[in-house]
Amino acid sequence: MKSNSTTNSRTALVTGASAGIGTAFARHLAAQGYSLLLVARREDRLKDLAAELTDAHNIRCDVFAADLTDPAAPAAIVHHATAHGIAIDVLINNAGLSGKTAFTETPWETVAGELQLMVTAPTELMHRTAGGMRQRGWGRIVNLSSIAAFSPPGASLLYTGIKSYVALASQSLDMELKPHGVHVTALCPGFTRTEFHDVMGTRESASRLPGILWQQPEDVVREGWNAVMSGNPVCIPGTVNKIAASSMRPLPVRVQYILGRTLNPFKNG
Repeated sequence: MKSNSTTNSRTALVTGASAGIGTAFARHLAAQGYSLLLVARREDRLKDLAAELTDAHNIRCDVFAADLTDPAAPAAIVHHATAHGIAIDVLINNAGLSGKTAFTETPWETVAGELQLMVTAPTELMHRTAGGMRQRGWGRIVNLSSIAAFSPPGASLLYTGIKSYVALASQSLDMELKPHGVHVTALCPGFTRTEFHDVMGTRESASRLPGILWQQPEDVVREGWNAVMSGNPVCIPGTVNKIAASSMRPLPVRVQYILGRTLNPFKNG
């Protein structure tokens, strides 16, 4: 167990913590001594994970069952943290899904839920927690984007546009918050071996892809965490993904970031 007084005094909020990259983040942070507030819909899984991590690393691990497609969920999560004396020092905005049907054939309630889950909820959670991080002079935020943010848009899918928003918003907020000790990173994985494709019903087609395209969630998390700790606003984990992303964008991500930071005519301070 890796633990010290600094990390033991800090707490990480992880959304979508019941599976995949969210679970991997929870395990990675627990091993470093961070206390945890785990959020997902499946409370039974959260409790099992909390018991595992508490036993293994002797940390505080709270759980809060919430469906982030509910507009009331982000405020309820932060209210729960405040009521229990939990200051959020690390935010892992991981919860997500992808639509499976054509836009015009999808009920608006489903589309609205997708936008709430992956656009509004993570943005609200950042807004509700970043102020405290800034006040304390330290914070880390990882937002799950995707290599899709660098890809051409797919027919009918909002996913590419959503993940592009996450990547760009993360960089903008990093520019604002970094001078105050708060780093924001967009983590942009490619194909990752999680339940995502089972939930989306795309496992059969995904399984036909070459093995070289796939990463384990633990590898994605390790690269993402190293990136946010190093102050890198965008992390594309894996050599294959880095090559693919660079081939799809005319300017390297780092150059885009520098230009956006220095040439913004609307910059406030």
